[in-house]
Amino acid sequence: MRLLAKIGLSFTLLSALAAPGTTSVFAAGDELKPVIGLNCDVSGDKPRELTVQSTYVDAITMAGGIPVLLPPMSEDDLKAILPTIDGVCMIGGADYPPASYGQKPHQSVSVMAHERSDFDLSLVRNALAEKNLAFLGICAGSQALNIASGGTLTQDIPSQKKSKIMHASPQGWQKGFNKHDVTFVKDSHLGQALGLVPVSEPTSHHQCVETPGQDLKVTATTQDGLIEGIEMPDRPFVVGVQFHPERSYDRNQALFNDFISAARKHREARKPKISL
Repeated sequence: MRLLAKIGLSFTLLSALAAPGTTSVFAAGDELKPVIGLNCDVSGDKPRELTVQSTYVDAITMAGGIPVLLPPMSEDDLKAILPTIDGVCMIGGADYPPASYGQKPHQSVSVMAHERSDFDLSLVRNALAEKNLAFLGICAGSQALNIASGGTLTQDIPSQKKSKIMHASPQGWQKGFNKHDVTFVKDSHLGQALGLVPVSEPTSHHQCVETPGQDLKVTATTQDGLIEGIEMPDRPFVVGVQFHPERSYDRNQALFNDFISAARKHREARKPKISL
């Protein structure tokens, strides 16, 4: 489902949240719902389409957050918006340019629109600069976290890793989903939320983290050792997953609950700064 109508709503909500001297619905009362920014996919000819699949929006809403969309924008505008939100959830998509992590492109690479890739990497860097902002990267969002932190990717698992595990539909990663087991590390956000017994998770990707970026720890893998989860242990909640927890919400509800809980704590910490 494409949520084009959400774009206008998001601007309205964020404007109300950020405008000095206004009373925001997010600022009313003691039980505050955290505001979660979602990046958008960019596609089509002019006018471009900005889209987010409803599964991401639904997962955040069901866990108790308020999702708002963050379309590509200038870095100045991004820096103005980020102090008004409590968490960032980055969605899946096509491939980031290999040049962004110092490599030449493999023949299988299908690069996303440059408006999105440029904005996404800026979003990660600026989100990490916001103290204690909760962050959850899903699929391409996890890869963006790694790239922006100085890490690298395996550009094509089937040809470069020879993995026997199907990480996407048999027809290809752009054609649909598959499921495979993921094992989580003890004493990690993923391990605490999802358990230590291997779990079958929805997946659709042909790339993965190769070398983790600065301050990132591997906290989930497949049976043949490919990286499926990364975290920053020294942050309250900075997590990236290569699989798609939003497509199996009941199984992964605890992960979204923990993400929203961390965002709520961030909101409480900044509450005195909100103008009523």
